[in-house]
Amino acid sequence: MAPSAPELTHYDEQHAVTYIRLLDAEADNADWREVARIVLSIDPALEHDRARRAFDSHLARAKWLTRHGYRHLLRRGAPKSEQ
Repeated sequence: MAPSAPELTHYDEQHAVTYIRLLDAEADNADWREVARIVLSIDPALEHDRARRAFDSHLARAKWLTRHGYRHLLRRGAPKSEQ
């Protein structure tokens, strides 16, 4: 499950690429099962409920980041390793 905190978390920073991939998949109208298998590495045929919960929570968090979370990144600035 992705975090639901009202602030950017370390988990969010570590999973930024996952969030972007989920948003891209949604824009392409990809089937959630395929996305869960490829992006989240959870096989919905074996773990349907877990895959769906993970997909839903990560996509919701990705959307939160596009609406609110990016502000936290802007306030922090670029990480030292990227300057």
